[in-house]
Amino acid sequence: MVRPLPPLNALRAFEAAGRHLSFTRAAAELNVTPAAVSHQVKALEDLLGVPLFRRLTRALMLTEAGQAALPLLGQGFDRLAQGVEAMRAHSESGVLTISVSPSFGGMWLVPRLERFRCRHPEIEIRIDGTDRLADLVRGEADIAIRYGPGGYDGVRIDWLFHQINTPVCSPALLTGEHPLRTPEDLRHHTLLHIDWTDTEPSWRMWLTAAGLQDIVPASGPWFSMESMAVQSALDGAGVALVGDVLVADHLATGRLVRPFDPSFSTPLAFSYYLLCAEDRVEVPKIAAFREWLLEEARELQSA
Repeated sequence: MVRPLPPLNALRAFEAAGRHLSFTRAAAELNVTPAAVSHQVKALEDLLGVPLFRRLTRALMLTEAGQAALPLLGQGFDRLAQGVEAMRAHSESGVLTISVSPSFGGMWLVPRLERFRCRHPEIEIRIDGTDRLADLVRGEADIAIRYGPGGYDGVRIDWLFHQINTPVCSPALLTGEHPLRTPEDLRHHTLLHIDWTDTEPSWRMWLTAAGLQDIVPASGPWFSMESMAVQSALDGAGVALVGDVLVADHLATGRLVRPFDPSFSTPLAFSYYLLCAEDRVEVPKIAAFREWLLEEARELQSA
């Protein structure tokens, strides 16, 4: 059955003006000018052939027709809003897009994702492996996991954990012609470098702190991602200076080892953070992932 209705904008203008008994306050709510509201209401009255307001000096009053229609239109707009929310909730229960650096995503997050999927099989996951900062407010991703000093603007920030950079290598390097036992032994081994920023620990900084200025730190290959340096260390090609969080699983299984006392590790001022848009924290799929990831972070800290 076709329901001939006046233009929706005209009905919205009347309903807002009727609630406020003011074209000015209705205009502010609808983000238009008072003249636009007045024009829409007048067009509606002309279309229906009945006055809806009595226009008094500095005041508006509803006519009988206006009083009869206002509560019904208010209920109608409430129902429309509920319908829109239902559509939005349905779309938000679908794909969860997570923006994360390739190294952290591949080495730490992905191996743990099955635990989240078992808990929430209804949520489809899309991993966007990139170091580019996603615009969460504009919806480029639902969640971002970032490594840095904090202070991200315009988003909800949850601290996950600090990271400590530590030398790691294959257990094979602990034996052989030049067994790796003390930092001094590094002069006989290849150093695997990562293209950090100048503010993050490098082999030069680590060797200086260890009192080994005579060892040339630039003797080994350079990698643009930590995961590449870690793979090279797993292959026994040298010693990598990497974040302990990223190699925690390799250390636990013994595929990688710390050759030196942990006191030689370098604490960083940077941490891992979970970011999402402030107005989307309560979206079910985002809330579920945030709760799970914070649990994983607490478990890591207590280990």
